[in-house]
Amino acid sequence: MSDTKRLEHGRKVREAVLGSAHVARTARSRTPFNADFQDFLMEYAWGSIWARPGLDHKTRSQITIAMLTAMGRMEELKLHIRATANTGVSRDEVKEIMMHAAIYAGVPAAYGAFQVAAQVFADMDKDLDKDLDKEAPRA
Repeated sequence: MSDTKRLEHGRKVREAVLGSAHVARTARSRTPFNADFQDFLMEYAWGSIWARPGLDHKTRSQITIAMLTAMGRMEELKLHIRATANTGVSRDEVKEIMMHAAIYAGVPAAYGAFQVAAQVFADMDKDLDKDLDKEAPRA
């Protein structure tokens, strides 16, 4: 696959996993300074690794959540917890991943991940409630 095709495929995969709102926010934060890095991530992380046929997006999402928990990368973890709405990873599966990480990565890492996940899920629920309120018929 050519670099250009891999970059375009990466954009599609990234949007499918992270959602169009995140992709739009990232596009707005693109600068001449970070453009090469953003293209690098798009082409190799999303266009190569996430696009490989050996694992589906749900499995890759679960692995990513486990690794970010283990590394204590809570800001990036927030993004991937929110992406579970697109990848099909359930809240119970997220909980089990973090329980498993507590044993292999340490309780402090899992504790922080549980706090992050709880906040992200609460925010997602609020967003859903707002969307439902907008759709409700007015009397």
